Amino acid sequence: MGIKRGTTLAAAAITVVLAATACGPGNDKAADTTKPVGAAAAAAAQDYGKGADNADGASGAKPAGQLAIASNDKVGPVLTDSAGMTLYRFDKDTAKPPKSNCDGDCEKTWPVVAAGDATAAAGMDPALLGEVVRTDGSKQLTVGGWPAYRYSKDAKAGDVNGQGVGGVWFALAADGKKAAKGAPAEGAPPAESAPPAQMAPPAAGGAAEADGKLSVAKDPKLGDHIVDGKGMTVYRFKPDTQWPMTSKCVGDCVAKWPVVAPVEKAKDKGIVEKNYTVLNRPDGQKQQSVDCWPVYTFTGDKKPGDVNGQGVGGTWYAVSPDGKLITVQ
Repeated sequence: MGIKRGTTLAAAAITVVLAATACGPGNDKAADTTKPVGAAAAAAAQDYGKGADNADGASGAKPAGQLAIASNDKVGPVLTDSAGMTLYRFDKDTAKPPKSNCDGDCEKTWPVVAAGDATAAAGMDPALLGEVVRTDGSKQLTVGGWPAYRYSKDAKAGDVNGQGVGGVWFALAADGKKAAKGAPAEGAPPAESAPPAQMAPPAAGGAAEADGKLSVAKDPKLGDHIVDGKGMTVYRFKPDTQWPMTSKCVGDCVAKWPVVAPVEKAKDKGIVEKNYTVLNRPDGQKQQSVDCWPVYTFTGDKKPGDVNGQGVGGTWYAVSPDGKLITVQ
């Protein structure tokens, strides 16, 4: 039926959409391999915006592509399409069996999501994706049995203008339930399917112990590099992306590479504070970024000055004061 279910938790990535973020495409060469993802999303968003007002039934429905779990300040984690547009469910529909009751004018305001192409979001159970045959014979994506829609009045990625409309329309969580602030299980993988380390407290020397500041230290080989409040080296993960800001370190990875907790800019010394933002991770942790790159520490560093994480796996590197990778060995 065209729905892709290849996403696994082992290869899961955490992607979030930040509200009012200053982050945008950067010039760091480390992002070159990931720029097509952001470009594709921007193009999809542009295409969606052109067609939303003229949606004319399921014949004009667009597929979701790569789904993502986005953090929203108003409603919590929500499910989005590849362009970052929020997906919704309708209380007058049914999930068992799946059935859509939105046709005609309803369908023009709430364009259906076609079932032709969808890939489960990172951390989402792929088995929750399905499809329902509509009265006109077209196929609509379902999540947990609930038919999925977009809202014509959502103009850009991250908008949730459809939340609560008429008391019957709600943003979808990754498990098919209604997105709800303060209910992390709605937008996170079920406890039994999530890697235990993903929900575990940050390891020693990690987010809980960043001591509220960053500074610059000097190393004979690395030169100037960022350290946390305890003097522990701060690292970047090469597979992460700057735009959209994405952490691909989850599960066992984040247990070895604890995220750096949000810090107070006023205390920082020598850090270039360009796009100095905080990433709201779906696992509940908040992660500091430098120039929109998520940053971490390494459990293999035992004392200030250690740089044992440098070059690990060809993907982990210390960070310069402007947020760039330091790739020297």
